[in-house]
Amino acid sequence: MTAETDDDHTTQLAAVAADIARRRYAPLAAAWDADRQTFPLEERRYLGGQGLLGICLPEHLGGAGAPLIDALIVIEELAKECRPAAFQVFEANTGPARVLSLIAPEELQQRFLPRVISGDISIGLAISEPDAGSAATDLTTRAKYADGNYTVNGGKRWTTNGSEADAYLVYARLNDEPGAKGIGALIVEADRPGVGFGARERLMGFRGIPSADVRFDDVVVPAENLVVGAGGGFATLFKAFSLERLGNSTMSLAIGQAALDRTVSYVQERTQFGKQLIEFQSVQMTLADMVMQVEAARLLIYRAARTAGTGLPDPLEVSLAKCTANEMAKRVSDLAMQLHGGNGYTEEYGIERLHRDAHGWAVAGGTPSMQRIRIVSELLGRRFDQRK
Repeated sequence: MTAETDDDHTTQLAAVAADIARRRYAPLAAAWDADRQTFPLEERRYLGGQGLLGICLPEHLGGAGAPLIDALIVIEELAKECRPAAFQVFEANTGPARVLSLIAPEELQQRFLPRVISGDISIGLAISEPDAGSAATDLTTRAKYADGNYTVNGGKRWTTNGSEADAYLVYARLNDEPGAKGIGALIVEADRPGVGFGARERLMGFRGIPSADVRFDDVVVPAENLVVGAGGGFATLFKAFSLERLGNSTMSLAIGQAALDRTVSYVQERTQFGKQLIEFQSVQMTLADMVMQVEAARLLIYRAARTAGTGLPDPLEVSLAKCTANEMAKRVSDLAMQLHGGNGYTEEYGIERLHRDAHGWAVAGGTPSMQRIRIVSELLGRRFDQRK
């Protein structure tokens, strides 16, 4: 916690989340990672029962309607100990469910959001495709309308929570307009005929957060499942996607903070040449760099969250935060590993797990390279065509 969030409400919120993380999930996190165990349904329902899955979701549907900063505080505290636990709060409050609460028709919100808030279901995000990653407007998944239904055909790649989520927010081409103009989104339930899944990816990190291809073969979805239509739909979706990027940034912040906290303890306990590691000036310099990088990322994330309030953040502030936090987590966890020496390279100390996960969050939601392009685009108010 910093002075910027040091009031009774946020302090208590952080303390509650930290207690749950240490008491309930810290003892399980390493084993879940080693076994690639997905987060159990009963644990998701537990988080729902604690009110953590509805922090930013509408009050009339069972949520708290709180500002974004509240959810980010909870995400950070959980993610310091167990990223799969934090991911449940992330998806509900900054991911697809939050997008629904902002732009979907009320009837669609009523069908899905109360069950997300309780932890009974989760909603995954399906954007990327084999040939449409950073170039999202190249997507080819199609949803064709006829007689009150959409028929969805295509395939999605790198779908976080793929094969595990109960429904997916699917970006699809709704008409023949080129580029972004033809793209909208709809909800596709996982149990609809024609929905299939590839094998779960065996990722370097993210081991308790499944990722898999999702296939749609003549999947019939009622028109009532449309979240946003073509035309300006893609721009609306990607503005809302800024929330997910802030959730992502906070996962990176948590990794950096956890690596820093463990290192602060270690260098004061470990002795070499007859004195504590912290007595060596080179260790002091490294530790200072770690602190500066973590705090810089935190301030950028909090600025973007404060701007958002209960709505959407500023895209420039988000890209600044995400790029900084993603690169910080990789760097700080690497420095933590160095200061732990051989111990940092073992599974026992948990540093290598932090480092593996740090690389995953830097890839997800738009790489640092893509964020740099967005930073300049937002700064100058210009679009740069990467195809020319």
